[in-house]
Amino acid sequence: MQLKLKSAEEDKDQKKPGRLNPSRIRDHLANERTYLAWMRTGIALLGFGVVIVRLRAFHVPLVPRPGNGWKLGLVFSLVGLITVWLSTSHYFAVRRDIEEDTYEPTDRWVLLFSLAVMILGTGVIYFVFTSSLDPSSPLIPE
Repeated sequence: MQLKLKSAEEDKDQKKPGRLNPSRIRDHLANERTYLAWMRTGIALLGFGVVIVRLRAFHVPLVPRPGNGWKLGLVFSLVGLITVWLSTSHYFAVRRDIEEDTYEPTDRWVLLFSLAVMILGTGVIYFVFTSSLDPSSPLIPE
């Protein structure tokens, strides 16, 4: 009987590496929620890029040249794709760090995507205020 108690006590003392964190499951679920939020952001950026490009089909421009709207739509779509790619790689890196109990939060992703959204927002504001409006538009006072 003594042997069984000793082996059970030894098993309790020898925990598997990476299982020391009691909130490990909660951390994994939070990591997954964060990943899904980044995926939604990437999909929204892709969709917004498509909308910017496709708006030209609904409103015939005054000038028959392509303009710059497609470039802005392309940039939004590319940032959306990059967001999906980087969020996936970040998810697996954080997952590994949680398993190894070595996770340390970094600020670089927050800063990177904040800068990207600020640049895209600046592009949208520039595009909106520099594009010519149709003279029959109700937005132009007579």
